[in-house]
Amino acid sequence: MPTIHVEGRPYEVPEGLNLLDACLSLGFDVPHFCWHPALGSVGACRQCAVKQFKDENDTKGVIVMACMTPARDGTRVSIADAEAAEFRRSVVEWLMLNHPHDCPVCDEGGECHLQDMTVMTGHDYRKTRLPKRTFRNQDLGPFVAHEMNRCIECYRCVRFYRDYAGGRDFGVFGAHDHVYFGRMESGALASEFSGNLVEVCPTGVFTDKTLHSHYARKWDLSTAPSVCVHCSLGCNTLPGERYGMLRRVRNRYHPDVNGYFLCDRGRYGYEFVNGERRLTLALARGEPVSPEAAVEEASRLLAAARGVVGIGSPRATLETLFALRELVGPERLCSGLAARDLEPLRRAMRGLSGAVPAASLADVRAADAALLLGGDPTGGAPMLALALRRSARVAPVARLASHVPAWNDAAVRQAIQRESGPLFVASTAPTRVDDIATARVVSAPADVARLGFAVARRLGAAGDEVRLHRDAHAFARDAAAALAAAERPVVVADAASGEAVVAAAAEVAEALAARGSGVRLALALPECDSAGLALAGGFPLEDALASLRSGEADTLVVAENDLFRRLPPALAEELLSLARGVIALDCVRTPTVERAHVALPAATFADGTGTLVSSEGRAQRSFAAMPPSGDARESWKWLARLAGDAGGGGRWETEDAVLDALSGLPGLAGARDAAPPASFRLVGMKVAREPHRYSGRTSMRADVDVKEGQPPADADSPLAFTMQGFQGFPPPPLVPRYWAGGWNSVQALLRYQVQAGGALRGGSPGIRLLDGGRSDGGSPSAEAGRFPVPEAFEPRRGEWLLVGAPAIFGSEELSSLSPSVASLAPRPYVGLSPEDAERAGLREGGRVRVGAGEASAELPLRLVPGLPRGVAIVPEGLRAMPAEVRPGGYARVEAAGEEAEPR
Repeated sequence: MPTIHVEGRPYEVPEGLNLLDACLSLGFDVPHFCWHPALGSVGACRQCAVKQFKDENDTKGVIVMACMTPARDGTRVSIADAEAAEFRRSVVEWLMLNHPHDCPVCDEGGECHLQDMTVMTGHDYRKTRLPKRTFRNQDLGPFVAHEMNRCIECYRCVRFYRDYAGGRDFGVFGAHDHVYFGRMESGALASEFSGNLVEVCPTGVFTDKTLHSHYARKWDLSTAPSVCVHCSLGCNTLPGERYGMLRRVRNRYHPDVNGYFLCDRGRYGYEFVNGERRLTLALARGEPVSPEAAVEEASRLLAAARGVVGIGSPRATLETLFALRELVGPERLCSGLAARDLEPLRRAMRGLSGAVPAASLADVRAADAALLLGGDPTGGAPMLALALRRSARVAPVARLASHVPAWNDAAVRQAIQRESGPLFVASTAPTRVDDIATARVVSAPADVARLGFAVARRLGAAGDEVRLHRDAHAFARDAAAALAAAERPVVVADAASGEAVVAAAAEVAEALAARGSGVRLALALPECDSAGLALAGGFPLEDALASLRSGEADTLVVAENDLFRRLPPALAEELLSLARGVIALDCVRTPTVERAHVALPAATFADGTGTLVSSEGRAQRSFAAMPPSGDARESWKWLARLAGDAGGGGRWETEDAVLDALSGLPGLAGARDAAPPASFRLVGMKVAREPHRYSGRTSMRADVDVKEGQPPADADSPLAFTMQGFQGFPPPPLVPRYWAGGWNSVQALLRYQVQAGGALRGGSPGIRLLDGGRSDGGSPSAEAGRFPVPEAFEPRRGEWLLVGAPAIFGSEELSSLSPSVASLAPRPYVGLSPEDAERAGLREGGRVRVGAGEASAELPLRLVPGLPRGVAIVPEGLRAMPAEVRPGGYARVEAAGEEAEPR
């Protein structure tokens, strides 16, 4: 390791760092703006000036930019040198020439990196009285507010949006001192990651527009470590609450998962917690009742039941699934998924528990070759798509490593230009990562699976050769060669694409593992606890319906599941109507809740504590940021009470008690170790959810009592609903906010890391439950019988195969209830290739009738270039989508004789 000398003292630092990275990692305060650990160095702001000396005898030295200077062995620098300090102060002074004095009304005030750096450099007086440069702001959509007058031209925003995330509708315009960061014209930002501008920007140019409507200062927010509930990836978040209202969600750094960023659905989907559809009162036959009366009525229904079926959900926590299992018995536990959704999930879990380790998002970002099979991850798991975009840089950057350091982002981009890959994409529809693909094929799901099996055969997997058409044959040949040559390849698939695609992806990964490759398998699962649901077990919904039809059961307990999203409406209606009693637990009002005899309000991620298992098999604890709303409580607490009243299963009073109980289930023993127990203390104190500057605790309830009341008790976590508690650096699973002396912005995260942009002090939150990469080399495909290669897809005359295309905004159940997210949801449509539309005599925008059998609905037609013949796509999960149109089967698409409404 190189040894550098800072202020005359030697320090060992890792290879390949620049001086800024090295000094910050050592704990020194070095002001900076344009540098970001995830974005690298460009030397744009000149703020990180330090004095470098040739040797110990050099007393004069030269000023260098720390972010552009390698930390080589023997380097000697001074941060405190008077000339360097004056240089940094003057940089802030000229940056402040045109910056407005609007800190008291700026949404960024109190957590502003510019404020921190101004104080750190010692600048405190503005000499000029000249007019300031001003700009017109743009409307950038429902997520991000724009205030260009605050810009200091650090270029972070455009470097993240265009260079890192691949956006193309945002850039930098102008010349000289009139530089503008924005769009060509006002309009919603098109990138799925635009909300990260709020945290990337060191000033208040980009702020959270949803927070602005119910604003609270950072120091007045009660926050807690949490996990995103809007997909299966397990991104870490920091929800913030004030006055019983969830105000915002910020990113919580996890080096192995989301890193520094979130997708916009994860950042802005929180508003359902405050929404009008939120269920906070217990209901009996649709009327509000006391919690005691609701439990009494539910207990009566259970006591009189001939048989009870418990219906779980892939968005329920592990604790809830276990409590439901204990209430009804493992033989009566239904997964809450239809067979067409459950079988791919089971196949995925076998793949993730087999010979190939499950890929974390960090593994995907570091992969030097990738194969994507199935649907576009942007709609269902957006951060996986961003990780694939980062992986496409790995191989080109590695080829430059001998003469261009990876941290020198400007030089790297200049050298590699648009070179990327190898990334091979075989999808059912055009994807958002096609622009960086080495090669791409768009085919029907069966043909995508066949192509995956063909790649596996070329890599040595057992089985007959799979015959492909010419383009697919070349794709399979080139993909196999690139994957075989890679050191850290990754195979990515979407479980929603079907069991055959998942099986093909697993077989490719197993073939690579057999060759000694460091391969990883990334399978995007449908929802936030799909993996936990699979580990808990349960049969498909069709079997639950059969139990009620046969009279074997007559009562349902539905835990956080809307059956109308899982089954065709007629079957969902039949299932509920056959039940003599329906007990529903949920955090929002759904059609299932409306039809329930008893509805019990469940806590959300914001006001409840629970454990979720991500698609890589990582169990992570999510802690409540605020006390439960109204009568709401964690679903497992309702179920534990019902189990106690029924005399079976016992009752668990605390989170730790239910975690201890579920640890006896196969595969779940490690879940209780995902975070410290509720008894954990630091210097005898719980960790404070409220920061030490929290204000207004007495005035908040002055209309009730002028005395400050006791804070709410929390027996389920080592966190306290107060500012009286530990305010230092807790273990990573318990970090409720980022703050350090002199660092009020999110850049305070540097003080929680071993190295800037690297591991957290204390390790990564969560614990891996799956045993992928077994040393015995066992293959789940071999154990369960190899999945048969499907027959090649043959288009049908007059019918199209409907393939679901999840939309990032609108398809996920809970986030679609957030107004800002709902405003960007696409309108229902059916998509055909231009060639298919021409053959059928259909035109763009015209209304078409889509249906199978007697059921049909009218939708506008959208032309989607590149779709395979005989395949139609429909957005999946949209609330406005007609129930008659469900992906997975064949349907007629014919002209309805009317024009579509203008888009």
